[in-house]
Amino acid sequence: MQTTFNEDQLADPGTARANEILRSCVHCGFCTATCPTYQVLGDELDSPRGRIYLIKDMLESGRPADAKTVKHIDRCLSCLACMTTCPSGVHYMHLVDHAREYIERTYRRPWRERALRWLLARILPYPGRFRLALLAAKVGRPLAPLMPDPRLRAMLEMAPRRIPPVSRNDDPQTFPAQGERRMRVALMTGCAQRALNTDINDATIRLLTRLGAEVVVAEGAGCCGALTHHMGKTGESHASAARNIRAWTREIRGGGLDAIVINTSGCGTTVKDYGHMFRGSPLAAEAQAVAGLAHDVSEVLTDLGLPEGGAPERLRVAYHAACSLQHGQKIREAPKALLRRAGFEVVEPADSHLCCGSAGTYNLMQPEISTELKARKVHTLEAKTPDVISAGNIGCMMQIQGGTPLPVLHTVELLDWATGGPRPRGLGPA
Repeated sequence: MQTTFNEDQLADPGTARANEILRSCVHCGFCTATCPTYQVLGDELDSPRGRIYLIKDMLESGRPADAKTVKHIDRCLSCLACMTTCPSGVHYMHLVDHAREYIERTYRRPWRERALRWLLARILPYPGRFRLALLAAKVGRPLAPLMPDPRLRAMLEMAPRRIPPVSRNDDPQTFPAQGERRMRVALMTGCAQRALNTDINDATIRLLTRLGAEVVVAEGAGCCGALTHHMGKTGESHASAARNIRAWTREIRGGGLDAIVINTSGCGTTVKDYGHMFRGSPLAAEAQAVAGLAHDVSEVLTDLGLPEGGAPERLRVAYHAACSLQHGQKIREAPKALLRRAGFEVVEPADSHLCCGSAGTYNLMQPEISTELKARKVHTLEAKTPDVISAGNIGCMMQIQGGTPLPVLHTVELLDWATGGPRPRGLGPA
């Protein structure tokens, strides 16, 4: 694709990177075949190729974003299926992230949208605030059908029926390895996950220490910044990321780290991109080091080696591949291989490359499209007649659980159970 940016525009690192990405696109349209929003809406401008044209025009002209461009960029899930499909290696993630930052700077949204985005940015990344919001939403849930705005209904319906108590395992501390210490890792405990499902971090700590890892929850680490990053709120997202970089750098320089373990794949995709996010900044070297140590929990468990065949029950597990894991991090086989090694029967749904519609805050800001994608995903998962659904991302878990009576568990909960941990609470009584 030809571009016409001038020298002044290319002096901006974000625009220069966008130019590189735009010039790698050859208009082939392969991306349209795997784009969930194009499949649902059938509009070329709701495909990656269409959005690329909109972004190119907006950035080259230097004009403020307009309502049409904003509408179609907002509809993008950032599922990154297009990056898996693209034969030319177009790095759509960096392009759309830059476009969202540009939109945030140049476009004034209607006040309702501004208020919603402000609210989400100040609640979701903070576990204490989010827990209070969930309690309020739980009380107001019966009123959801009366809400005129579908986004408000989605927020009320998001509240789980059971809000878990705070887990003290999420506090800064060190968990010693059982037996000989084989590695020392930092666990990212996250933000929303700490309010929605504390069993995931608890299971992760038990599993890692059982396999010989010393697990550190670093003082000062918290939200990865993904939620605000994908809203284009760069100042807020980079502030969150910088706190993590400093916290983990202290551990690297102190007791040392072999890995930074992340059990929420949406966070993992962002942390692995810290080097790009902080390029040219005073934290560039530290950010690159942190990004290099970041690993999904399935990668670390594969390295540690899982005991074979310990599953207490031969359950049929439908594995949902989170977009951020399969497309963002290119991790496709490790979680399934671990579940099989543990003794579970693993099945995959049709169209496993398609998004479930969660996508961070997407299910709250684009509820109609999200609901359609959820229905499609649940249908393909239930068609495999599983006993349980497994995923590696809390957002996907909450989204899918909202559409099925089947239990939805994190992969580590099943692996913890198979290696001597408690029966997952989500499975119900034995």
